[in-house]
Parts: sequence; structure tokens; C-alpha cells
Amino acid sequence: MRSTFMGLETSKRGIFTQQSALYTTGHNIANANTVGYSRQRVNMEPTLGYPGMGLNAPKTAGFIGTGVKAGSVQRIRDEFIDRQYRQETNKLGYWDSKAKAIAQMEDIMSEPSEYGLDEAFRMFWSALQDVSTNPEDTAARKVAIQRAVHLADSFNYIETQLKQIQGNLGNEIKVSVADINSILEQIADINRQIQAVEPNGYVPNDLYDQRDLLVDKLNEYLPVSIERIPSGGNASKVAEGSLKITLNTGKKDASGKPIEIVLVDGRNAATLKAIDTNGTEVDGVVDNIGTSDTYYLFQHLEIVEANGNVTTVQKGEFEEFKGKLVSLIDSYGYETEKGYYPEMLSNLKKLADAFIEVFNTVHEAGYTLGTDDQPSTTGITFFERDATGQVKVRDEIINNPNLLAASDVVDEEGNGKWALILANLQSMPMANGAEVGTEAIQVTLTLSPDIDLDGATFQSFYQGLVGQLGVDGQKANLLKTNSETIRLTVENNRASMSSVSLDEEMTDMIRFQQAYNASARMITVIDETLDKIINGMGRVGL
Repeated sequence: MRSTFMGLETSKRGIFTQQSALYTTGHNIANANTVGYSRQRVNMEPTLGYPGMGLNAPKTAGFIGTGVKAGSVQRIRDEFIDRQYRQETNKLGYWDSKAKAIAQMEDIMSEPSEYGLDEAFRMFWSALQDVSTNPEDTAARKVAIQRAVHLADSFNYIETQLKQIQGNLGNEIKVSVADINSILEQIADINRQIQAVEPNGYVPNDLYDQRDLLVDKLNEYLPVSIERIPSGGNASKVAEGSLKITLNTGKKDASGKPIEIVLVDGRNAATLKAIDTNGTEVDGVVDNIGTSDTYYLFQHLEIVEANGNVTTVQKGEFEEFKGKLVSLIDSYGYETEKGYYPEMLSNLKKLADAFIEVFNTVHEAGYTLGTDDQPSTTGITFFERDATGQVKVRDEIINNPNLLAASDVVDEEGNGKWALILANLQSMPMANGAEVGTEAIQVTLTLSPDIDLDGATFQSFYQGLVGQLGVDGQKANLLKTNSETIRLTVENNRASMSSVSLDEEMTDMIRFQQAYNASARMITVIDETLDKIINGMGRVGL
């Protein structure tokens, strides 16, 4: 004989389950604008039917349903789309950082413009031509010398500013590493909370969302992979467990097997340090601002893994997906003058050294303007580097414009042929063995290998650097835009599945409300039935 109260219990379960669904809908609506939130749903399951299994079970025509229960509250998420999103985030982090670094360099180089190094060269050559037409004019000589000072200052300004930006990139590396360590520690802390909750049968969806948001942020800096580790105990079948996060690199052991570098292992997190070529942490302090000495570049990433192992990763050991940190390292510089800024600084130094050596060699072969107090002599060194490595015009020439060697014959006041030779250096390919001069003087250039411009003129060499910079900037911006577009597409796909749609939630709200009302009405019906049975039956004849 079945219980007359079974219908009350069935409807009560229906009320409680629909009530849970309504509460979950309200939670979704409340978090519609929460970053990283994934909509949740109640997985409703029918309760066991009546009667149960066994020889002593009462015989009925079939199982009678006993209602519904909320089996679990699950968030809606697609792990495949998440993986795509993180891969594109990693690419975007790399190219966005690269585009910014190149844009800063373009701002310093400022080409083409009326104030760049190319224009400083042009004005200097023009001033020398003016001296060649009127070599005895002191004003023309002073102008040429001031143009030379301006050219030297242009070299110094570009070098100093590029090194300062390079220092800022180094500081950004330090900040990024600190941010990565913070993210790893936060993920490990959330893992600890999840491991404490899941074995009791609970599903902490909001903790999962916080953790996935941190993993998304981590992929912006570094290429990582995740592995889910079950928490055990009485964990729900929809529980996601804790995360094991590993760094994707190309490092392999002696047998050629990829080396797994663990950043987060459950409740334990690794610690990262960016080590420079001096063995200390990269801190953005470039020791040679304004000098030509060596300076400290990125050497390797030191990782104290979650299990205590210490691993080092070189810049070139990262796989295809790299992230913001690798881009910063690529721009800042690594090993021995590798990287975008060190290579540009090295090329500018080569240009400056070649210009100084060639111009001084040719200038020293000419003759100065003689006076009663100081007779005409061969020229002296025109450009030099001071104790800090800055390019400058010799003080003696600034103080005495007559020391500008403009003549190819001693004591010939109106002779400006050598100034014209100096001016013509602008169009002369710089190569070993090149000869310049007049009938009176011939000079053979001897360039050391470290300043050989491969047959380019001074300005064409510089223009080549600027042109390559423009190409690299265009490439970085193009790939950044492509990555942004692809990530936006993936993000929209993820949002269509995981984000909260208020229209959908309003529909669900009405659906669950009506189901709740129907269960409540069922209780009323059963109550009236029981009232009739209890109070109305057995009263025949009264």
C-alpha cells in the first residue's frame, strides 16, 4: 500500500528544486556584468522511483516517480574555446608589447622630420659647402662648426633616449615577473580552497571563474598548459579539481624528451626571476646611459618550481607562442647584444664611429686658415668621444673656427677645396681602400671591420636602419591587429556560450516560476484530497 503522503513529498521536492533554479537564475542576473563570470545552471535529476528494487518490494504496474532534485549547479564552459582564447591572448601579448616598443623607438628616431639625425647630416654637409665657397669667412666657419655640434648632439640624444627606453623595458620585465609570481600564488591559493571544498560534494563555480580569469591573464605573459587534478573524496562528477600549470618551452633532456616545468602544482606555486648577464635580477638600470661600455642584458629566466627544482630557461627556448614577457626580453636585449634595442644601438654606434674615424682622417689631411698669430697647419682631430662616450666637437675647434681645415694647400687663404672634399663625403660609399682628395692631397680610407658600413654612405646606412624600423613596426602592428581580430572572434564564441544573456535568464525565470507555482498548486490539490480522506471518509449514516 503506497503512502498517501508521497504526493506531498514529490511536490515539495519540486518546489525546492525550482527554488534552487530561481536562485541560480538570480545569481546569473546579478553577475551579468562581472568580468570572467560564467553563467550557471542547475542540473535537475529525477529521484529514485517507487517502489525500490528487491524481493519484498510491493508489486505495482510500474515505477512511480518520486519527484526531482538538484543534482548539481554547473557553470557553462567550453575548454576547447578556452584553449583557443589563451593561445590568441599569448600571441596578442607578444605583438602588442613588440608594437609598443617599436613605436617608442620610432618616436625617438623621428624620421622623416626636420629635427632628426638625417636632417642634421644634411645641414652639416650644406654648411661645409658654404665654407668651400667662402673659406675665409669666419661666420661661415662658425655655422659649419655649430652644425657639427648639432650633429654630435643628435647622435648623443638618440643613443641616450634609446637606452633610457631600454631601461624602462628592463623595469617592465621586473614588474611583469612580479605580476606573474602574484598570479601563480593566487592560482595556488584558489586551488587550496577548491581542494578543501570539493571532497565534501560542493562545486565552487565562482572559484573556478576566478581561477580561469587568472589563467587567461597568465597566458598573456607566458605560454602555459593546464592539467586538471581531481580532489578525491566525495567530489561531484562536475567538479573540476585543482590545476597543474606547466610552462611550454622547447627544453629537452639528454634523451630528447621535453622537460616539464611546473609553475603551479595544486596548492604550491613556483617563483620566477629574470636574471641578467651580471647574475642579478633585471631591474631596468642600464649602466651605460651616455657611454659605449657593455651593459647588462637578460640572461635567463630562473624558475624555482612548485616541487623545489630550480630550472633556467633561455630566451630562445620558448615555443611558438611566447607572450608579453618574451616580447619585452626580445626588445630589451639578451645574451650578447641580441635583441631589438641593443642591435639598433650597436648599428648607431657603428655609424657614429665610422663617421668620426672617416671625417677625422680626411680633416687631418687638409690645412687650416692661417693668421698672423697662428700660421696655417694640417688639420687636427675634429670629432671625438669624451670620457662618458658622448660624441663631441673638439673644444679647440669650437673656440677657434680657423682650425677647420678647408684648404688643400698650406697658406692659401681663398682655397676651400678641402671643405668641398669634406662635404662630398656625404655621397661617398664607405669601404676599405676608398680614395678621396684633390690633385694636391690624396687620402686612402682604412676602416676597421667593426665599423665597416658595407659600402653604404653615412646617410644611406642610417636611412636603411630607419626603413627597417618602419617595416618591423608595420609587421608588428599588422600581426597585433590580426591577433586582436582572431581573439575577438574566439572571445565572442566563448561569450555566446558562457556569458549571461538577460533575455535568456528572464525566460528561465518565468519557466522556473511557473514550475514552482505548479508544484505549489499540486500540494494544494493533495492537501484537499487528504482532507477529504481524513475528515470526510467513514462518516456514512452520521
